Amino acid sequence: MAYPDDLLSDDEQVVVHKHPHWKMLFFPVIVLLVVVGGGIYLATLVQETEWRTVGQIAIAVVGGILLIWFTFAPFVRWRTTHFVVTTHRLMVREGVLKRTGIDLPMSKINSVRSNQSLSDRLFGCGTLVVESASDEPLEFDDIPKVEHVRTVLYRETNDDPNDDFAPKQAR
Repeated sequence: MAYPDDLLSDDEQVVVHKHPHWKMLFFPVIVLLVVVGGGIYLATLVQETEWRTVGQIAIAVVGGILLIWFTFAPFVRWRTTHFVVTTHRLMVREGVLKRTGIDLPMSKINSVRSNQSLSDRLFGCGTLVVESASDEPLEFDDIPKVEHVRTVLYRETNDDPNDDFAPKQAR
């Protein structure tokens, strides 16, 4: 089973499954290009010196550490962050070594709203704010197509057939 299918109950279905918006990877890609370009440039500079081998090893080690820290780690963090709306709950899972998660039943969600800055609107993402029975609203940043997710989440919270206040369907 694929994630999050192994976490679902028998009658639960995934409605929306998203990772954070790809804009989170913009600066890691810039770092990748700068480190690779800078490493190639520095390697050509030390090619003509007598300490060429030591210089190339030092450049490779420093470049490798920078790439792991500033490119590979953010990519893995992005890939292992899941925002999932099911027919019964809202689930958020994030982390690689230390995994954290939030499960919020649909019946506990009071309101859903979204915020988008100008850059968020250009990229097609935004912040989703979910108010529940808890004191603090939950904010989820960089949700792709946040308006669609907000609409789906609102629809799922209000389409509960066991809810006395849900709109009745015409017969």
